[in-house]
Amino acid sequence: MRRTADVVVVGAGAVGAACAYFAARAGLDVQVVERGRVLGGTSSACEGNVLVSDKEVGPELDLARYSNRVWREDLGEFGGLWEFEAKGGLVVAATDSGARGLAELAGGQRAAGVVAEDVAEDDIASFEPNIRQGLRAAVHYPQDAQLQPMLMTAHLLRLTRQRGGAVATGTPVTGYLRDGDRVTGVRTPRGDVSAAHVVNAAGPWLSEVAALAGVDVPVLPRRGFVLVTEPRPKTVHHKVYAAEYVAGTQSSDTGLQTSPVVEGTPSGTILIGSSRERVGFDRTVALPVLRELAAKAVDLFPVLAGVQVLRAYLGFRPYCPDHLPVIGPDPRAPGLWHAGGHEGAGIGLSAGTGKLLAQALAGHHTDIELAPFDPARFATETT
Repeated sequence: MRRTADVVVVGAGAVGAACAYFAARAGLDVQVVERGRVLGGTSSACEGNVLVSDKEVGPELDLARYSNRVWREDLGEFGGLWEFEAKGGLVVAATDSGARGLAELAGGQRAAGVVAEDVAEDDIASFEPNIRQGLRAAVHYPQDAQLQPMLMTAHLLRLTRQRGGAVATGTPVTGYLRDGDRVTGVRTPRGDVSAAHVVNAAGPWLSEVAALAGVDVPVLPRRGFVLVTEPRPKTVHHKVYAAEYVAGTQSSDTGLQTSPVVEGTPSGTILIGSSRERVGFDRTVALPVLRELAAKAVDLFPVLAGVQVLRAYLGFRPYCPDHLPVIGPDPRAPGLWHAGGHEGAGIGLSAGTGKLLAQALAGHHTDIELAPFDPARFATETT
């Protein structure tokens, strides 16, 4: 582990890996510190979504569209390493009210530059031959994609090292080096690392790392489960989910919410979600939730009845109460930057987040404005 660096990135998950890679690509000397092991947290317990379809018009959609381009252009040459699939998404509605809501969402997204293609009721089966009959409406989103998040994170860290960066696991941050109010590095059990900038990319633990600097960033864990089926012949051709999923992502409810999300993988397994609930870091496997996910998936794809579930896993998504990520420098502790709070969109948004943050760290103009994601919006919460 280095004793000096231009940038220390705290956290070796997807967002931290993307920040580290793009900072190293910008010519900065990067040290990543991870309290556990690589992929010991949220990035190993998610589906790998790269979506524009689930974002309402506003700053997060702007970030999603930008990040989608970064995946395809800046990182396109590496897509095979992490099984990037530009397979598109299909959002479906089973009721007339759901169809109206979906039409309104898609109309606003189209005006913002998203490709959203209405699918006639009679044509839904041409997109997904195994889907249930009787759905009222669907919208096809060809810009949606999927990747394997564990492969992506591991390879971005490897590419960071190839560009001169360093990664230290088993290295928790216990405090910060300070020069007055300014953060000038981190303290760890393995020694101090001095740096001009420290990037807090600790996922659902971001608030704990921020608190070490005496600042409050209200990122909380939100638990979600995913089911993985046995490998099958091609059954689901897109990422398919019910229209109410979008409302769930924008909800601030603490209680359990589920909606059917179904997609295949290159290995033939099928991933089934989604659930969300705020229960702290409770890792209890909730069988009723798993049953509910399975039942809703079978309702959407009856062909899945009787298919064996190989395993289930859970993760903690970094939830921010205003449903916007936290990206940029913290004015309450100059030298400290945050990159987190993406909740269930962290994989898809990580590439754009990393590139934008690297631009800002290097003193360059960012491709899109970071103001909506500014940690300064929490300045009244200073501890």
